Amino acid sequence: MSVAVIKPGLLTSIQDLGRPGHAALGVGRAGAMDPVALRLANALVGNPVNTAALEISLIGPTLQFHRAAQIAITGAPLSASLDGRTLRHWCAQDVPAGGVLQLGAMPRGARSYLAIRAGFDLAAVLGSLSTDLHGGIGPWHARALRAGDALPLAVDALADRSDLQRGRPDATWSLDPSSWFDTDEQPVLRLLPGAHFAELDTASKSQLLETAFRIGVDSDRVGVRLDGASLHLAVPRELCSSGVAPGTVQLPPGGQPIVLMAESPTTGGYPRIAHVIAVDQPRLAQRRPGDTVRFTLTDLPGAHEALVRREQALVRLEAEILRRRTERHAQHRSEL
Repeated sequence: MSVAVIKPGLLTSIQDLGRPGHAALGVGRAGAMDPVALRLANALVGNPVNTAALEISLIGPTLQFHRAAQIAITGAPLSASLDGRTLRHWCAQDVPAGGVLQLGAMPRGARSYLAIRAGFDLAAVLGSLSTDLHGGIGPWHARALRAGDALPLAVDALADRSDLQRGRPDATWSLDPSSWFDTDEQPVLRLLPGAHFAELDTASKSQLLETAFRIGVDSDRVGVRLDGASLHLAVPRELCSSGVAPGTVQLPPGGQPIVLMAESPTTGGYPRIAHVIAVDQPRLAQRRPGDTVRFTLTDLPGAHEALVRREQALVRLEAEILRRRTERHAQHRSEL
């Protein structure tokens, strides 16, 4: 059984947590731009943390389910309806066989995630189902979805549950997204000084940390282009290519910084002036063209502490979601 793509949306692709460990081969990590939202969508439908889901950018797809399924939508809010009935976000909801899911525009934020219980029946590429759109690596022809596609679904052990077959309309509980989706109009993102931060001229150091930057219209999954103050090194120099990673802030000759994102290359030759810490990369990923951000410096212990706190909170929440799912499933079995 499969999910048929009636309309593909603006940019919808299959993503999991990426394929780390292949940089020596020149293969980047790819994966979800907002891995936190992906993890929580998977938790809500009872999937393992790295199960592939659909990453939706700005405008969502219209999908028809050829079998009963359970879904969850997280990340940026977007209009969502199932057979004409409005759907909630940040909760598990059942879709009957033949159901049509319509996902529309996002009033704020840039990326939503649609997890389907059990995920997709696709072959991994280098250990991952992530689609690297620019690298041309991944399942499903290594491309975004198109109208007419039929995505095969993995076998779901709960597919025969009677409440799924009826398409129960309402979840009994949902997550509070306020801790996991940044609604700040101008968030302050934390930077680690990069290898060439000290080589910025005095004015550029001040501008990087004291002025706002606007997300450029040509930003994508490779990098977020920052429009605003033009930054420069005190003494221009040419560099040999060296390792880069998601979060690296490069400074091209034109002076407008680029923050590398999920489909970052593995090497680059521009000065590396800073690095957006891991905890704040999903916040940047949810900024849309025209949004503004500001930056502040932190240090490695501060970045590590923030990451540990987030992971601890996520693990606790995932455990609580599992507990509630287990209780709900037991209740359904007793009602059959």
